[in-house]
Amino acid sequence: MTGGMYYGMGFMDPTYFLMIIAVIISAFAQFKVKSTFSSYLRVRNKQGITGREVARMILDREGLYDVQIQMVEGTLSDHYDPRTKIVRLSKEVYSGDTIASVSVAAHEVGHAMQDAFGYAPLSFRSALAPVVSFSSNFVWIAVMLGIFFSMPALINIGIYLFMATVVFQLVTLPVELNASKRALAQLENGIVTGDEIPGAKKVLGAAALTYVAATIVSVLQLIRLLAMSNRRRD
Repeated sequence: MTGGMYYGMGFMDPTYFLMIIAVIISAFAQFKVKSTFSSYLRVRNKQGITGREVARMILDREGLYDVQIQMVEGTLSDHYDPRTKIVRLSKEVYSGDTIASVSVAAHEVGHAMQDAFGYAPLSFRSALAPVVSFSSNFVWIAVMLGIFFSMPALINIGIYLFMATVVFQLVTLPVELNASKRALAQLENGIVTGDEIPGAKKVLGAAALTYVAATIVSVLQLIRLLAMSNRRRD
């Protein structure tokens, strides 16, 4: 029994390499977004406009006068809250007049546009978020208890709960890619000049990479959980 427990826990586990791959992918994505963001955070846009000004410009351009803009603490903490209709920008994005600042601000406004115009994947993700928030607190508790007490049913419960996270990540990916597409279209419409567009694309592309990585990591984790469950049944 002890040997089986160690095997299931990951020691000498042939599926353990999946987690190593997941860690590498996640680390690379985080490095890429931070390095790209930091690089273009030092490149001022030629119009000298801040992220807040760009966000307000796009919102007003699209008739979204009721959407507010707030500054929040933290780095890369930018997000749009569909419940309160508020675009929240980190200090360096809110006050910064760089390529990185206007690109990130435009991306978050892209989410506000999705919300206003009824973009279905965003609505589905918003509805799924509370479920994922609840289930994520119990996934690994159920799995670890199932392994420790040799109870496959508990492991299966953990797997079902984790499936919600995978679905959430799969839905998040097109939501983020679409927000970046909307952002780039807005930036190209008189906000950044032609030679600044490649930089904006790199910032938006690096940000998208983190969501691609998160999706891949979630799928790899699910595959490993399914393999663990099947092995214990065998």
